[in-house]
Order: sequence, then structure tokens, then C-alpha cells
Amino acid sequence: MSFISRLQQSFAPLHAPTAQELKGVLDHLQVTEEDLRTFLEDPGIHPYGRKMLFQSEHVEVLIMNWAQHFKCAPHDHGNSHGWVHVVKGVSTQTIYSLQREIPVPQHTGVTEEGASFFAPRTMVHDMENQSESSLVTLHVYSPPISGMKVYDLERCMACVVSEDCGAWWPEEQRQRLAEMKLDGEAVMG
Repeated sequence: MSFISRLQQSFAPLHAPTAQELKGVLDHLQVTEEDLRTFLEDPGIHPYGRKMLFQSEHVEVLIMNWAQHFKCAPHDHGNSHGWVHVVKGVSTQTIYSLQREIPVPQHTGVTEEGASFFAPRTMVHDMENQSESSLVTLHVYSPPISGMKVYDLERCMACVVSEDCGAWWPEEQRQRLAEMKLDGEAVMG
């Protein structure tokens, strides 16, 4: 059975799955680098190449192929929760708290190959491949991400991005669904 068929068979029956249900299916799949090799997209000018592997009304599954030493922008996942599974490499992640709408770093940690971390609805984080080796991650979200907010900390801006944009400030105007100037005086002052 093909990997895409396995994804469809595993995730299609889920309706408004809990975090535990998503994790159970993800763990049961036992995804390998070989399963994903043909789907890897080159990052190009972005922190990662991304490809949608499966999407239903209730779940989406994406693969990300990370550039070396290139951090994605701090972002949330809109109204979605999900899991990020490190298929190959080591992921460095910073978790932020929002103080007057401004993301402030709270904790940085690593997720090793074969491990997963949970991304709750309200979490703002960034990720990076800090090594010279490959980093490939599989992302499972419910419901499919919409309303994702990406932060530009240097410009004190946030942007709600379209579903086809990753965790970076979009170059194309059509991918910018809403832009907001953030009031960071309390944090910066």
C-alpha cells in the first residue's frame, strides 16, 4: 500500500479528533524518511519546503523539508491543534508568550529524530534546523489550518496568511489576508 493510501486510510475516518486521537494515528503510521522521500520540496528562499499530503474537512497532513540554519517566523496555527513529528534530524523550537500582542521568547528546546511535540491552539512558536544535516518533519493538524498568524518581530507586525503560505512573511499580496501593527511599547519600553 502506498504511503498516501496509508495516510488516507488512517486519517479520513477522523472527525474533530482530539490531540490524543491524532497522536495515536501518527504513532501507528510509523512514518520513515523513505516514506516521504519522493514528496520533499526544496526550501528555495524559504525556511522550509512544504507539501500537503492529505486534507479532509477535519485533518491535514503536511511534510516540511527544512533549510539549514534558517528559522521560520514566529507563528500560531489559527484555530488548529496538532503534532509535529521529526522524521529525520533535530528540530530546535522556541515557544513564545504574547505580551500585549508581541511574541516574547519563553523557552527554547530540541526535538530529536523519532520524537513528536504537541502544538496547542494558542501556541506561538518558531522552528529551525540548526545543523548541517537534513531536517524533515511531518505535521498533522485538526482542523486544517486557517487564520494562521505570522509575526515579524523586527517590524512589530503580524499577518494572517492564506492556507498556501508557510511560516514566513508572504511576498505575494494575495497571501496576506490581514496585516496588523502590534503595540509593543509595554514590552519594549
